[in-house]
Amino acid sequence: MKRFIFVLVWVTHSVMGQDPQFTQFYAAPMYHNPAFTGSGYAPRVMMNYRNQWPSLNANFVTTLFTLDHYIERANSGIGVMFLNDKQGYNLSNTELRLLYAYELKIDRNNGLRFGLNGGYSFRGLQPGGLIMGDQLENNGTVRPGSQDPVVNTRVQSVNTLDVGAGLLYFNPRYFVGASVNHLTEPRLSFFNGQSGDVPALPRLLVVHGGYNVDLSHLITDSYSEREFTLTPTFLYKKQGPYSQLDLGGYVTYTPFTLGLQYRGIPLTKVFNNFPNQDAISGVIGIRYENFSFGYSYDLTVSGLGARSGGSHEISIAYQLPQVEIERTPRNKVRRKALACPKF
Repeated sequence: MKRFIFVLVWVTHSVMGQDPQFTQFYAAPMYHNPAFTGSGYAPRVMMNYRNQWPSLNANFVTTLFTLDHYIERANSGIGVMFLNDKQGYNLSNTELRLLYAYELKIDRNNGLRFGLNGGYSFRGLQPGGLIMGDQLENNGTVRPGSQDPVVNTRVQSVNTLDVGAGLLYFNPRYFVGASVNHLTEPRLSFFNGQSGDVPALPRLLVVHGGYNVDLSHLITDSYSEREFTLTPTFLYKKQGPYSQLDLGGYVTYTPFTLGLQYRGIPLTKVFNNFPNQDAISGVIGIRYENFSFGYSYDLTVSGLGARSGGSHEISIAYQLPQVEIERTPRNKVRRKALACPKF
């Protein structure tokens, strides 16, 4: 599923778009599913930066900050998320959300997490520089002093309330989750007139999961404490009539992680003509003490091709050491973070 800047439908006076995406989706866990809130079982701050199609003037630049913490005595995680998404030079979106997750322990190895998020979205439109068809002369030049009346009647900001929810099941070997965003289906319109005919922003459905294959038995050094795992993963998204599937896997041999994935749905087409494929991505990550750093590059395989410049993405995370919680003088609890890839 390609991500489009936006579609300006001047007849119906509406603006429609799709949510930002991240190649390193497990380095932005709370963005995709609020049930991950507090899943590090210690204070954690994460930053994600993505520059999509940098060779085009209408590229996307997305920055995400998340902060979360786990409250042991309440079996709950709390967090806050800040997102800034610039779509070309004219359209931007800023979101501020609060997050909460509750963890239900099924038994010693299995757990279930429920998550919620809610906050405000501030969308802005800068009409300056937009050129409409009725402003052009026959030779393609802009008519001097021309202004499009539809552009002039538009407001420059739209503020909406948005809510999402998620569910996550996990154990040491595998994990699977689902989330739904835009439960309120907010209506987005930069038009000053009636908005009853403005389509609602479709709900975003996300289903994801993975399986950890322990390869530590292949390490010849019996005293080594390095993690050596192979983790195949998937993430499926559907919003309105559009869908997308990320398939890939990560190999972790601490402190390094390497990943490869494909984004698209083979043998299907969008807009009745174009294959539903977007990119092939490579990921490299490193963990040092409490820091994690990841870089990924998307090689565009859609119709845009190499001229788009692909996509560059960086993730940085810092997690404080876990604190042992003393429930009784003889029983100290130290939780292990969810067995999900970090990049």
